[in-house]
Amino acid sequence: MLSDSVVEGPLPNGGDVAAFRKLWDQIAPVGRDPVSGGYLRFAFTEPELRLRDWFRQQAADRGMPVESDGNGNLIAWYGDPGAGDAVLVGSHFDSVPHGGAYDGPLGIVSAWLALDRIREHGPAPRRPIGVVAFAEEEGARFGVPCLGSRLLTGELDVDRAAALTDRDGITLAKALGDEPAGARPDLLARIGAFVELHVEQGRALVDLAAPVGVASGIWPHGRWRMDFTGEANHAGTTRMADRRDPMLTYAFTVLAANKEARRFGAQATVGRVEVEPNATNAVPSLVRGWLDARAAEVATLDTLIEAIGQKATERAVRDGTALRLTRESVTPLVEFDGGLIDLFQRVLHGGVPVLPTAAGHDAGVLAGHLPTAMLFVRNPTGVSHSPAETAEDIDCAAGVARLADVLTTLATGPETTPDTEPGDAP
Repeated sequence: MLSDSVVEGPLPNGGDVAAFRKLWDQIAPVGRDPVSGGYLRFAFTEPELRLRDWFRQQAADRGMPVESDGNGNLIAWYGDPGAGDAVLVGSHFDSVPHGGAYDGPLGIVSAWLALDRIREHGPAPRRPIGVVAFAEEEGARFGVPCLGSRLLTGELDVDRAAALTDRDGITLAKALGDEPAGARPDLLARIGAFVELHVEQGRALVDLAAPVGVASGIWPHGRWRMDFTGEANHAGTTRMADRRDPMLTYAFTVLAANKEARRFGAQATVGRVEVEPNATNAVPSLVRGWLDARAAEVATLDTLIEAIGQKATERAVRDGTALRLTRESVTPLVEFDGGLIDLFQRVLHGGVPVLPTAAGHDAGVLAGHLPTAMLFVRNPTGVSHSPAETAEDIDCAAGVARLADVLTTLATGPETTPDTEPGDAP
């Protein structure tokens, strides 16, 4: 178990709104679409590469070397990176199409500012601190969420990763500039804990009137590709009774997913679709959709996917079409490290809400390999993956102060050791 000792005299708790706004304004315009107001920061594209350059400049300004793990993840080190037992903190830059400003980048900006507070107020960290920018967390370009952290931990096979392409046929290796390195047990062995700060993707903290919260865990979730095949034909001359239209099967499946998710108290979303030949006057030959499904328990998620697949298959028989359901990624139930959560509560003097989330994060991947925990910052709209996603500067500054308090105790306090093997429930 992590040591019960807590560094006395936490850093000033008010936060520095001006410091947050100054650093935030440096990245806020990058990749913003002038029409939607949302962000187009896909992994390894020009906007995201600009943010990576900004990350390197922040490190250079602080005299910190930057390490690349060969999978697109960047780590800037404060202290000796080879000393081991490091505290890693950060998030990601990439966005979903027309996504919000805070999902990901807030965690990186907050990490820099928290480190500045630690350096200003002392004492000097005993453990090295690494600020990390993970690659392709959203999966919006290559289709696999948390791509960088999955490669780092070995949860994604290198050969499968090398075969990934974006919608323009560009391979991951070309985007990276080299073949991905894959699992880096040598790097993971140097890390003693990971902390990720993130904007809340919901309204729990609004309802609790709390600017900052602590995550207890992440719901099981995954993505499945659905390929519905039929027969292309003329929209005007093909009788309705003679059609083998995969769009009908697809439409039924979307409605069935909604109904089954409500029945099981889960979440199911089909937010992406591709059609061939994609002509107004043609019955399609192929409809491809992606199902995102989440539930509080693994058994519920499995039952939900089985029910959706069964209903879609039955409908395909009636429509004269065919369905192929392919699992692209699945993350099991994540329970964050109990010792870290207890330490967070003590450092933050209690009263900080502890809540689960159904949103996936790199922290969920790292949790299977080392002690990991998350902080959430209040989102007044509760909306995420949308231009309406936001956070108040004063809450962001409070998040920085809480993160600095936590990092100060982790990095300058006594030796700490986890009470469980990596991946075990706390």
